[in-house]
Amino acid sequence: MTDPCTAFKGFYSVCLLIFSIVSIMGLIAYEQTNLSSATKPVVAYLAIWGGMLWLTMVEGSQGSLVGLAPVNRELYKDSHPITYKCTAVANKGDNLDRYLMGRQFMVCMIVFLINISGGPIGGAEIWGYPDWLKTLFFTVGLSMIFFTCMVGQLNSQVNASLCMLDYINNYFAIFTFWTAMAIEFSGLLHSSYLVQMMVCALSGQEMISKEEPRSAGANVFFWARCLMSLAVLGYCCTVTLVCIFTDRTTMWEGVPPIITFVIFILLLCTVGMLEGMQIAFFAVAKLQASERGDSKFAKMTCDLLFKGAGNNLPGFMIGRQLSVVSCMFFVARVTSVSIPEGEPNLFGVSDGVQGLFNTGLLGALMLTIIGSITWQLVASAYPIAFLNNPITYVFLKITLFFEATGICSGAWVLAAIHKKLAGFQRDEVYIGTAEERAQKAMGDDSAHLARGAGHIVKLPNFVDNAPKSLKKLLENDPTVAKYIDEAVADKA
Repeated sequence: MTDPCTAFKGFYSVCLLIFSIVSIMGLIAYEQTNLSSATKPVVAYLAIWGGMLWLTMVEGSQGSLVGLAPVNRELYKDSHPITYKCTAVANKGDNLDRYLMGRQFMVCMIVFLINISGGPIGGAEIWGYPDWLKTLFFTVGLSMIFFTCMVGQLNSQVNASLCMLDYINNYFAIFTFWTAMAIEFSGLLHSSYLVQMMVCALSGQEMISKEEPRSAGANVFFWARCLMSLAVLGYCCTVTLVCIFTDRTTMWEGVPPIITFVIFILLLCTVGMLEGMQIAFFAVAKLQASERGDSKFAKMTCDLLFKGAGNNLPGFMIGRQLSVVSCMFFVARVTSVSIPEGEPNLFGVSDGVQGLFNTGLLGALMLTIIGSITWQLVASAYPIAFLNNPITYVFLKITLFFEATGICSGAWVLAAIHKKLAGFQRDEVYIGTAEERAQKAMGDDSAHLARGAGHIVKLPNFVDNAPKSLKKLLENDPTVAKYIDEAVADKA
């Protein structure tokens, strides 16, 4: 039975969500958002709900594909044929890494689209809202943050973590998967591979691949895309910086360009830290306490993260999601180009190219590479260094505070409704538990999940999924955990 405190959090969170959705839809109807004022409200409605629906699949697919990677696919070949097709490609070679990289850009791109569609214009007025309410929900952007975080992200992550097979057993999931793969194949993000190589070289760790070395032709194609990606990234940075320092962005009026630039850098670093922290936390989750660093802040961070029943790790993930999406909306405001009426287009480009600039797509690409993937790659090679950073501890406290407020508890209510309507069932109904699969000689194989330097897969904590008897043994005898880690490493 739900305790009163949890029930209250869910109630007030749902109320905030309903208020936010109604307000955003009202703003669109009265042409008080960026897209509806430039086109028609119906276009903004289609864009915001289409983007939100796609975002749920992007977020849910990640959890499903990563979670199903170790599972023997023959167990669900007949019951979930579309899921089988999806994982057959995802588990081949290094495709999971490619998908995760393309997916990262999709998240930023869709969030930027949602921001353009529902983000209020300056001085937006609706239904006589008092100034303090407009400041909180429109200027600061709480309405868009609650809407995106609860409807588009946390809701789908909750269901996809427990109902992986059902969640991606549809052609929408396959379309989403191949879109992410196409983005990676295009080469837009290939400069990230250069960062990946540098990180592995500096850390002295070998980059492990499940594919044969590239042929001469494939190498030429790969390096050509890397150079193209560097050129595109450089152009994105140039356009963004020129617009910031010439005061031609959608930043609030009256904010000096230098302050806008400082805010932009701080936001990139904040998103980067939060992205890197999740990789570092999952990397050290399987280490013994003595191996998690000797510094004061490393011990403080681990003590807080893993104390008690270990609920602070999933609590961090919820608070982190709220923090990241908040930063994304602010980055969208800072990087979206806005040319004052009567002024020429930037660099004399055509109206079509200028329209592309105005979408904030260039900022999304910058945020993906510089503010997300790069930090995740560094954290995969230097997880202990992240723990030693005092900022990590501060951010952990902040994210846990956000989660404790219950401000996003409405996502659990939405997840329950979504699960009921879609008829989702837990994976154990179809394929049994990990222990039952092992007894049938069809146990999980963690070799399908790439780990270590250069990989951005978010791994679940092994101990959390272990049988109760093994959990107790692991707690009482640390040498058992060490032996299991060594045995898994030898097998892989």
